[in-house]
Amino acid sequence: MRRPLKTALPLLAAAALAGTALFGAGQATAEHSVPGSDREIPNLDQVKEKIEAYYGDTETADGEHHASPHSSYARQVRHIAAGARRHLQRDLAKHHGEKPAIVLDVDDTTLLTYNFERRIGYHFTPEAQDDYLRTTDMKPVFGMTRLVNWAHRKGVTVFFLTGRKEYQRDWSVRNLKSAGYAVPVDKAHFYLKDDKNPPPYLECGTDCGTVEYKSGTRAHIERQGYDILANFGDQYSDLKGGHADRRVKMPNPMYYLP
Repeated sequence: MRRPLKTALPLLAAAALAGTALFGAGQATAEHSVPGSDREIPNLDQVKEKIEAYYGDTETADGEHHASPHSSYARQVRHIAAGARRHLQRDLAKHHGEKPAIVLDVDDTTLLTYNFERRIGYHFTPEAQDDYLRTTDMKPVFGMTRLVNWAHRKGVTVFFLTGRKEYQRDWSVRNLKSAGYAVPVDKAHFYLKDDKNPPPYLECGTDCGTVEYKSGTRAHIERQGYDILANFGDQYSDLKGGHADRRVKMPNPMYYLP
């Protein structure tokens, strides 16, 4: 479940600009200690200003806010995508007759939620998300359509794995296509979370947390004979639990999901 920014932001402020690619390396986690004084808590308005500067906040004539392709964020994610491509090229050179695959999260890994977050004032609710997804398409994360489409052309099977709900499938498929992802997005390649009728391969059933749901789904993909060369996500919970040769962390200072 997404947390409103007002809950998650103090945990992330110290690392607001620190998104990195994890190529099989260790990982940091958000601190949960109780502050001893106000000096340990960053000012919320100032953190928002830094986030908007990082994304190169650009207001259009209709009053909407978007990330700039020339922003620090855009440069960082393009750099991560380029690095992932180099690693995939080396990995593919070693594969002989195997079924290479990559797994990607959706929000802030393949589709950029910045416009949505600005529209809702960083205060997430399921209703606000539904209203947005029903009528509005998010832009792709900079550099990711190029990476994903290249991998697909090289014979890599692309899987999308998201915490979005199953009933949001049609909206999400529409958006991935409109964003330029020229890969299959049918049910065999696009996994959404079905809280009411979870698939039998998830032992946690209706009680799955993010880590259990995503790692269990990756294990299911592996059982189909795929070698997951890389797992991409903007949250550490997207990456925990194994079942991937390499983890690629995308930057996201806007919210935190355990």
